[in-house]
Amino acid sequence: MNDPFPPLSKTLTPSALRIGGLVPFTATDYPDALAAVVFCQGCPWRCGYCHNPHLIPAQGEHLLDWPAISEWLETRRGLLDAVVFSGGEPTAQPALLEALTATRARGFRIGLHTGGAYPRRLQALLPYLDWVGLDLKAGPDGYERVTGVVDSELGAFEALTLIQHAGVPFEVRTTVHGALTPPKELRILAAILNGRGVMRWVLQPFRALGCDNKALLARADEAPVLDEALLQTLREFVPHIDVRH
Repeated sequence: MNDPFPPLSKTLTPSALRIGGLVPFTATDYPDALAAVVFCQGCPWRCGYCHNPHLIPAQGEHLLDWPAISEWLETRRGLLDAVVFSGGEPTAQPALLEALTATRARGFRIGLHTGGAYPRRLQALLPYLDWVGLDLKAGPDGYERVTGVVDSELGAFEALTLIQHAGVPFEVRTTVHGALTPPKELRILAAILNGRGVMRWVLQPFRALGCDNKALLARADEAPVLDEALLQTLREFVPHIDVRH
C-alpha cells in the first residue's frame, strides 16, 4: 500500500513548505470543529519544556511532502471543518502563506498555532486566518528563561496586539512548569493579560511526553498545583480560565 504522505520530494524547491508531522483528525485543536493539524518544521526558540523537540531544527530527518498532504486534504472536504498549521513555529517558513491560501481555497477554515516569534510575518497572514492559538510563555522578565532567546518577549506581545487589532478570534495559552512558570510568574502574566483586555486563558500543565530536557524532567514535581485557590487568584485578572491537560 502506498504511503499517502510520502517523504519530501527531492524535486521540490527550497521554498517548499517543510512538514514534520500530521495529525489527520482532531476535535481539540480548533474550537468546536473537526480539524487536521499540519506540523511545520523549524523554530527559532528553544523552550526547555517543548514536547516536540524534533520540530525545532529547520531541516527535520523525516519531512513529509506538502503537495501530497494538500491533495489528501481535497479528499477530506466535507469531512473536516478546518486545518491548523502548528509547529515548531509555522511563521518561520515563508512558504506558509501560499499553503494557507491554497488550503483556504479548498473550503477549510484555517487555524494557526504560534508563539509570535515573527510578528511581521504573522501580520501578513492574519487576513487568511479564522482562528489563532497564541502561546504566551511568561511575563516579559521570564521569557528568556523559557525560550532561551534574548528579547523573545517583544515579538510575542506584539503578536498579541496585532491579533487583537485584526479582530481574528484567538486564545492565549500558557504551559505551566514550576521551574519556569511558578505561581508568581503566572500572576504577573495574568495582570498583563488583564491590561490587554484578554478575557479567556488556557493553562496547560507541563507534559513529560516528548520532552528531552533532563533538568526540567527532574524538576517536574515542582509544577504548581493548579488548584482552585491559585485559579481563583488568576481569575481576578482573567475571568475565564481553562486547564487543558
